[in-house]
Amino acid sequence: MSILSTNYSSSVSRAFRRVWNKVPSVTIANKKALKGIKWVGEHISSPENRLILGVSALMSQPFIDLSNKRVDEETRKTSAARTIAKIIAGTSTGYLVRWASIKAIEKMTKVPQKNHVYKWWETFFSPDRAKVAYRSLGHYKNALGTILALGVMLITNFAIDAPFTKFLTNKFIGVVKKNDAKKNTAQNKGNDPLNTPPEPKAEEAKKPEFSNLIQNKVNELQKNNANQRKDGQ
Repeated sequence: MSILSTNYSSSVSRAFRRVWNKVPSVTIANKKALKGIKWVGEHISSPENRLILGVSALMSQPFIDLSNKRVDEETRKTSAARTIAKIIAGTSTGYLVRWASIKAIEKMTKVPQKNHVYKWWETFFSPDRAKVAYRSLGHYKNALGTILALGVMLITNFAIDAPFTKFLTNKFIGVVKKNDAKKNTAQNKGNDPLNTPPEPKAEEAKKPEFSNLIQNKVNELQKNNANQRKDGQ
């Protein structure tokens, strides 16, 4: 059994090494690119990075679902609603967990000072001067806070993220169905023969013709009277 496990692990190691050797190595030498990467690493925190990923996903993935012509329109709308709910729930939960974790680490990494005595928990994660330079303390806090957030999200993904996604999905699908129902109602009203204006009754339709006939008779009598008067003169 041990021989089989050893052979399996060595085979996996060789396969991984081959794949790794095929990956091209890139060395960035451009000063502007290096400066930009350094700026992003110094100014974009882990919560902000998660927020950027969520916004970019929200601006692209729902449109991919809506443009899928292989399924019907109702399925496309339902899929897009679920995608939007999942992105919003995951982004908001991930951002808040990472932000809270980093803030908690900041409260527990106070720099020891001679004239100030901190509580035991305020220096619980404070690094050793010999191991971490205090000028890099910000990177240390962000890294430690991100690690703490990953552990916390193992719980929040099931306790908060999943039920929140389900709640938002039901809300969005309800809105989609409500809008579709309104559109269908408006279309049905336009095609309903009961909503067309009624035709005039036969008696009402004959009224204009009858009045015109009387008017023509009156005009004819007046003309005859005028001719008789001319003949008498």
